[in-house]
Amino acid sequence: MPNRNLTQAKKAKNDEFYTQLTDIEKELAHYKDHFKGKVVFCNCDDPFESNFFKYFVLNFNRLGLRKLIATSYSGSPIAFRQLNLFDFKDGVAPDGRKRAYKAVVTVVHGKSASSGYGMDDIANLFVSGENTLELLEGEGDFRSPECLALLDEADIVVTNPPFSQFREYIAMLVSHEKKFIVIGNMNAITYKEIFPLIKENRMWPGANEKGGTRKGNTLLFSVSDDYTGASVITDKDNKRFAQVSAWWFTNLDIKKRHEPLILYKRYKGHEDEYPHYDNYDAINVDKTTDIPEDYDGVMGVPISFLDKYCPEQFEIVKFRKGNDDRDLCVNGKCPYFRILIRKR
Repeated sequence: MPNRNLTQAKKAKNDEFYTQLTDIEKELAHYKDHFKGKVVFCNCDDPFESNFFKYFVLNFNRLGLRKLIATSYSGSPIAFRQLNLFDFKDGVAPDGRKRAYKAVVTVVHGKSASSGYGMDDIANLFVSGENTLELLEGEGDFRSPECLALLDEADIVVTNPPFSQFREYIAMLVSHEKKFIVIGNMNAITYKEIFPLIKENRMWPGANEKGGTRKGNTLLFSVSDDYTGASVITDKDNKRFAQVSAWWFTNLDIKKRHEPLILYKRYKGHEDEYPHYDNYDAINVDKTTDIPEDYDGVMGVPISFLDKYCPEQFEIVKFRKGNDDRDLCVNGKCPYFRILIRKR
């Protein structure tokens, strides 16, 4: 891989977040009709550690999957730590290289969402020869030629990619015209590479329901012992978790996306609550719940509005900037980080 990729991979070590099974189950319940007969690829997932892999094995038959593929990354701090079927010391092969691997599952016997599941079950998936576990030639980077070849084979990608590489990761999925369900930092919607995709209805927030480990816009992720980021908490069993502002993003249609926001506030008679911007013909709305039902012009709303966005109800006009290409401002003050929308 190019040096740039190696540098990014080192940086990404500080965003090795492992999604908890309860959060995966809660989100993916909204997509079950999309999976029948499909090939699912988890391309940032050590199969012996990933709860995405575990979820799809446990639900392989119920969802009617055709194939499940998962690839590890040799630079992961947990590679070969959980189950070492290759008998490598700390993931290092006899040739002195750390190795990555791929798991390909086409048959799952006797497993269901209610089944117990442990490391022995993972090992047994590959004993009969019906499924395969093979070393990769490269590092398992999602941009490597062999991982891109697996991507081309897949119908739907489901994973938690490194947040530091989210722009490049989404660009890759879009260029390969793949359906996806992925987790990213909530602020990713503000990226210049991401917001146009949302505006054009080419990707959108997932269900993101409360429950599981979700508290508002934050999720709890398992982290390795050497993780040094902020917001780390430790439970009674000394397991470490990072609390991160995160959303699910997808380009698969779900019911929530077509549920209109119920509006109850009025603009008429309350104009002083909705000041006009100095540099754009629009009113400012501080909270999504305050969007007035009787205003048909352009409105600036918080970025959290996207979690309630119904494309049949609203049109996204632009993001953040006024006619002068500066941040939206009121009375000379510019604290407004807003999405400009109008009712359809």
